[in-house]
Amino acid sequence: MAELLSTQLKKTVTLPFHGSEISFETGWVAKQAGGAVIVRAGETMVLVTVCRADAKPDQSFFPLTVEYQEKAYAAGKIPGGFFRREAKPSEGEILTCRLIDRPIRPLFPDGYYDEIQVICTVLSADGINSPDVLAICGASAALHISDIPFQGPIAGVRVGRLGGQFVINPSREDLARSDMDFIVAGTKDAIVMVEGAAQFVPEKDVVDALFFGHEEIKKLCALQEELRKQAGKAKMEVKLVTVPAEITARVKTLAYDQLKQALAILSKAERRDALSATTSSTLETLKLEFPEGERMIKNELERFAGEIMRNRVLDEKVRMDGRKFADIRPIECEVAVIPRAHGSALFTRGETQGFVTTTLGSSTDAQKIDGLTETAEKTFMLHYNFPPFSTGEVKNIRGTGRREIGHGVLAERALRAVVPQDKDFPFVIRIVSDITESNGSSSMATVCGGSMSLMDAGVKIKDPVAGVAMGLIKEGTRVAVLSDILGDEDHLGDMDFKVCGTKDGITALQMDIKCDGLDRNIMTTALDQACAGRLHILGEMAKAITKPREAMSQYAPQVEIMKIKPDKIREVIGPGGKMIKSIVEETGVKIDVSDDGTVKIFSTDRVQSMRAKEIILGIVEEAEVGKLYTGVVKRITDFGAFIEILPGVDGLLHISQIAAEGRVNQVTDVMREGEEVQVKVVEIDRQGRVRLSQKEMN
Repeated sequence: MAELLSTQLKKTVTLPFHGSEISFETGWVAKQAGGAVIVRAGETMVLVTVCRADAKPDQSFFPLTVEYQEKAYAAGKIPGGFFRREAKPSEGEILTCRLIDRPIRPLFPDGYYDEIQVICTVLSADGINSPDVLAICGASAALHISDIPFQGPIAGVRVGRLGGQFVINPSREDLARSDMDFIVAGTKDAIVMVEGAAQFVPEKDVVDALFFGHEEIKKLCALQEELRKQAGKAKMEVKLVTVPAEITARVKTLAYDQLKQALAILSKAERRDALSATTSSTLETLKLEFPEGERMIKNELERFAGEIMRNRVLDEKVRMDGRKFADIRPIECEVAVIPRAHGSALFTRGETQGFVTTTLGSSTDAQKIDGLTETAEKTFMLHYNFPPFSTGEVKNIRGTGRREIGHGVLAERALRAVVPQDKDFPFVIRIVSDITESNGSSSMATVCGGSMSLMDAGVKIKDPVAGVAMGLIKEGTRVAVLSDILGDEDHLGDMDFKVCGTKDGITALQMDIKCDGLDRNIMTTALDQACAGRLHILGEMAKAITKPREAMSQYAPQVEIMKIKPDKIREVIGPGGKMIKSIVEETGVKIDVSDDGTVKIFSTDRVQSMRAKEIILGIVEEAEVGKLYTGVVKRITDFGAFIEILPGVDGLLHISQIAAEGRVNQVTDVMREGEEVQVKVVEIDRQGRVRLSQKEMN
């Protein structure tokens, strides 16, 4: 009976979609959640649930949390680690959380403060259909069929390009050959989020790719509408938090002119102090009149600040710091600013500054990635840190946050396109960006500083990379696209569009929209304006460094590369790694041995590096006919002596070939075990047996 009931409750909609079939299912799993959907493509399955809790008293913000978790069983694996269970989210899971959160967050009504939790669980992963874009679609579908006031649906697709043709949701293998990898999310009417990387792709091709993806998004939105018709709940009636008209009027009377004066101050610190003073004086004046209205008063002050800033931009064509729309803030660049770092740069743009360093290491420093469907070693890493002093604030310093991970990966994508491939560059690279000042676009400062620090470290990058963050103010038909946005322009504006690339094209994108979305004209304008800004920034960077240094830092490891026969690898490593460990202990070097017999020796000490090479050559060297050797007598028999001429290589010196005055009756008359003797290799037979002689040495 229970099985029959589940079958009757289950609702499924399907759509043939670019070589696969996407389906949304609901009604048979997680039925106590506010909304639950399983999204399938091939043998990849993602369960997405949404739940709601009533807003807390005096709640003044929208508490949306998004979790994405990959279960090891989804790929038929048992988790590693001591506990053999899933632990804290991986970097990949955190990035996917952000991909889901960013497009859905703007689609809840203003003033809606109930707590919403979205949990996406990967149940099955086939290694072909990526679960991240399915999770975006599933989150929207679960919200759309629930009673939560979500103003969707949205959908997400991945766009690649193979042989000049755009491909939707390419497989992992196809993606490896694609010159672009964009995740695009949007409603049926507009694009609302973009994230991805490219290989020096022109702006026009990027626009074409994004809007090609949007056409397919429309089909997935329509599929969710069909699911809602079959299984959707009536949307709940909610009372949105609104500010009483009397508070709005009093705040405007008291503070509007002061806000205008404060927002006209060009310096961030002085402007912040003036805004803080306005907030304090307004709250002090109104605290008796509205004793429980502090949060509403603050919200109105921020709303009026946004209104003033936006009107000033659209009406007076003036930005908060006095710049024109396409102007880039003053830039200062320095390299080699940290003596012991292998490469370093200080990049300052306006009131945003980053200390960026590059460190080179051996293959043993690579990051081990144990993913859901693959394992790999990561040889290029970029880590971004945003300490509270960068904005003059006092905050607890805890672990790396989701924002820091997201910004770091964006910068990493931007630079990865120009970094030498592993086969051409034997080092592991780690870039660290410590933001020391921030007033917007700190991730783009990381890209610029990272590019310069790589060149300072002597890494032969293909071309310098720069990044610029674009903003938007849009009121009806009035539109202003802003280059190199400030923090407040990001916060009070409608778009944060980060564009990175070289002089030849785009290498990474990240875009979030808070308005209704972008049409093609605005997108084209933003990318063209970003291109002009990027070229200007590259010119400023070139004043500090134009190309990679010929020589690396004296503190960077040097690498000695040699080839040995693959069948000699076991001898170099030794039983249980005993031999290679002894070499490392004796010389202090790091050694990497590849399956093809390539041996890389890393060390900052040239002498020790050559010593390690000498030891390895001694281990793998093979006997040569006609060559003289100094060997050690290992064993004596009646018919001769066995001499070790190389590590692990013995030869027979027959009694008749021993050089001595007169006839040798017994070998022990002229030789002792452990004694060093000179011999010549005169023959190596087919079985590899070595015959030695002393008489034929002359």
